Amino acid sequence: MDLTDAVLSFAVLGALLTITPGLDTALVLRAAITMGRGPAFATALGVGAGALAWGAAAAVGASALLAASNVGYTVLRVAGAIYMIYLGVRMIRDALRRDRASLEAEAGRVVATFWSTFGRGLLTNLLNPKVGAFYLAVLPQFVPEGADPLTTGLLLALVHDVEGLLWFTMIILGARAARGYLARRAVRRTVDAGTGVVLLGFGVRLGLSSS
Repeated sequence: MDLTDAVLSFAVLGALLTITPGLDTALVLRAAITMGRGPAFATALGVGAGALAWGAAAAVGASALLAASNVGYTVLRVAGAIYMIYLGVRMIRDALRRDRASLEAEAGRVVATFWSTFGRGLLTNLLNPKVGAFYLAVLPQFVPEGADPLTTGLLLALVHDVEGLLWFTMIILGARAARGYLARRAVRRTVDAGTGVVLLGFGVRLGLSSS
């Protein structure tokens, strides 16, 4: 398998994983509906940056070191679980608030900024050791013999990132096209609550898992 075959093969696998509904998709969709196109793209970029960081770590062996260290993995797992549970509980709480106008004003002042939404996507990805485990298990299989592992690993992670950004762009533009319906208070509250439940579920499952 040469580099071209490796990239094309990984691109197929990455595309299938990208379109599978998950935590990242829920975060971007929620940002698009409740905060708008800019914060949604910032969230998507944060998710992509986190995935690229994990890809680089796997390429240089940092993920292997993490997998071999029970203490390091446990610390990261617990931190990720706490962060996801925190976000989930806050979103569910916000969805249940009666004074939605004041919540939206607060979101406009504090949440809907590039760095806060970018950071949310980034941290959610970086604090999920399952992402690192995926890259650790998959990337080495697509590195051709004789190729530089770091360069190839970064290239493959970048391919996955581009696919993710294209997918998120479709989601964001689709949400924008349906903004008349999605802007309804009941829909926005449902999205907040649904995303919160997803985050809470991921956090609890991650916290209770042993590997």
